[in-house]
Amino acid sequence: MRLVIQKDYERVSRWIAFLILFIFNSGFTAAQTNQLASFSDPANLWGNGVERIIEEAYRKCIRTKIIDGRVMNIRIPFAMNTERDILLKTPINFIEDGKGSPEILWPIIENILDSKEFAEYIKALSSGHEKVIIFDLVERSWSISSDLFIIARLKTDLFSGLPHRPYVLTSGRGATESDVYNYIYCIGLVGMDCSGFVWHVLSYTARKGGVDLGRALSSALGVSVRANYSQFIGTSFFSSKNSQIIQVTDEIRNLRPADVMLFRDVDGEVVHSAVIQSVDFKKGVIRYLHCNNFSLPEERGVHESFIYFDPSNPSASLKDPSLHWTQKRYAPFIGEDFNFADDGERYRNRANGGGKVIRLKALVPVIERLRK
Repeated sequence: MRLVIQKDYERVSRWIAFLILFIFNSGFTAAQTNQLASFSDPANLWGNGVERIIEEAYRKCIRTKIIDGRVMNIRIPFAMNTERDILLKTPINFIEDGKGSPEILWPIIENILDSKEFAEYIKALSSGHEKVIIFDLVERSWSISSDLFIIARLKTDLFSGLPHRPYVLTSGRGATESDVYNYIYCIGLVGMDCSGFVWHVLSYTARKGGVDLGRALSSALGVSVRANYSQFIGTSFFSSKNSQIIQVTDEIRNLRPADVMLFRDVDGEVVHSAVIQSVDFKKGVIRYLHCNNFSLPEERGVHESFIYFDPSNPSASLKDPSLHWTQKRYAPFIGEDFNFADDGERYRNRANGGGKVIRLKALVPVIERLRK
């Protein structure tokens, strides 16, 4: 039953994305376009409450495009300063330090996708032969290797490049969504880190409720009301004892849309944040949104994940092992290290008490208004 619910939602999401592409790329009449736009409105799936607004914020991070003759969902990548410069003397700084909004990042991404250099990259992926693409984040360049030894090692996950020079095995049968992601990330140095995405969702939600979240938190952050607030919001703030942070007992019955889930690394440090989009107490489904790169290649960046629970037991904690977390974890690039098999195992990690859920005090009245 859980699998059926998830697959049904995924089919609806893909169909809506396909219709959105047609709206902007087809010769429909104004009336037909308006009908399709109405059908693709998040309100048709989520109503007019806070769930719809969070969904709107999420969709701003994904665009459907035709690339190499294929319909692709292009996601804003995950990008965090310091994650790939461990062997370097100078840091690799991503655009806007991983805190850029979709309004800032999409024009940059569109320019990348329209460039002659990107067209040459796409052409190289259609040679008909297996090859390895070697990216260099320092030089913001790529090269090709047809070394059979490297190809064989990559196929067995026994070989990887350096953190700043990841190796990618390609089939030669054309570009995939993952190939486009790799180029935007490695060559464009464009993306959001996890807290940058959560801030985008929360601040967008607050604006829809008539509140400037940055201004509301400026005093708590200790910054000027004219500051770029996104630069001061990170997992360290969400996991702090700041007066604006409400600790939520992580029983399912206590969870609300716009609550923030925090995950710890093996050493107990909070290193990842995600935002709850909806809690369906009847069907037993929690949908949460986040931006990370420890996912399937085609899911990396901004994406959705699900937790399934027994509707008859809403008092269960998110640490209850009976919950089913759909988000499996994978290496960002072939051969790289990663911890935990899935998000559930990561959340249950007992170091420093395991995962937790928080709520922003400044958002509480906004959420209440939007829920009405």
